[in-house]
Amino acid sequence: MIEYEKLIKQYGTPLYIFDESELMRRITYLQSRLPDDTGLCYAVKANTFICESAAQLVQRLEVCSEGEAEICLKLGILPEKLVISGVYKNPQFIEKMFSDFSAKGIYTIESTEQARMLVGLAEKYSLKPNVLIRITGGNQFGLDRGEALRIAAECCGKLNINGIQFYSGTQKTSLKKIRRELEMLDGFIEKLRDESGIDACELEYGAGFPVNYFTDSEFDENAYLAEFSELFGGMRFGGKKFIELGRSIAASCGSYVTKIVDIKRTGGQTYAITDGGINHIAYYGQSLAMRIPELKIFPERDGEPESVNVCGALCTVNDILVKQLPVKNPQIGDAIAFLNAGAYCATEGISLFLSRCLPLVLMLCTDGKIRILRNFTETSAINAPQKRKD
Repeated sequence: MIEYEKLIKQYGTPLYIFDESELMRRITYLQSRLPDDTGLCYAVKANTFICESAAQLVQRLEVCSEGEAEICLKLGILPEKLVISGVYKNPQFIEKMFSDFSAKGIYTIESTEQARMLVGLAEKYSLKPNVLIRITGGNQFGLDRGEALRIAAECCGKLNINGIQFYSGTQKTSLKKIRRELEMLDGFIEKLRDESGIDACELEYGAGFPVNYFTDSEFDENAYLAEFSELFGGMRFGGKKFIELGRSIAASCGSYVTKIVDIKRTGGQTYAITDGGINHIAYYGQSLAMRIPELKIFPERDGEPESVNVCGALCTVNDILVKQLPVKNPQIGDAIAFLNAGAYCATEGISLFLSRCLPLVLMLCTDGKIRILRNFTETSAINAPQKRKD
């Protein structure tokens, strides 16, 4: 049980709270619901602050930029545990991975240019990196299947083509769509073997498992994962399979806490202004703030609830966290803890807007200690231009 009021009193707001025990429980739960031979790959973009903890249990971590890779490497995560993905791979960074780490890790190929770059570096450093060819799901990520077959044939012998990577979206509730994707991947892997002589030994699948964010959600995760596992375990492909997840791993371990700093009633509406806002938290699918996410309000008060529009501190009419939230006797100084905020909220928001301070980031560790992962950070210096000298 997170002692929100104690943490708010000690550290202030706004702040993110990440619970390491919940993260470990979540990863263990997912692993227990997947086929025995399935590995987990954590998508670091979902939350960089928990990747050191997640690395203790997952088999791989996917990074999509040199910045994400640098974070992992500085934390002591081994380069061979990284899947280096992304539609743009900075050539200087990729060469650094070759020169400093002997090209350890797994590299995705998402374009002809990326294939050329990896082949060129492989020849320059006399190395054969492990690669996954990424197949597109109809967007800017990955390659058409015909182009993928051509690149595989051209790179065979120059690179270690371990297998295929595929991702088609997030919050996927349609198991029929997943079935079609898995059937497509089975067929492509067989075609890759028949036409290019490449016997893929790995498949990394971005499953996009749904996350329950809102109080009106109806989703039976146990039943969903049971059916998914039957489909995934029933593929004709007999190599090693990995599920790449970000949101599904990270969401439940995080909370975002903000405090009410002003209350006003105008035009028949009640507005509670908080010291945070949409620059710190945004839920996938929260259209116009009309859906109510899972949250807690501190302290708990008695009385009849009134409908409150919870708005952040930004000077934009779009900074609405929740509309018509039932609140009992709201007061300045009350705090709201938004739950399931462990994925994307801390890194995806428009955090530099209005040059407001970045929130504090806490980790509640499994040993009972509290770590400050990032202190309150001023952004005015980041947004400020250099002073003219003339």
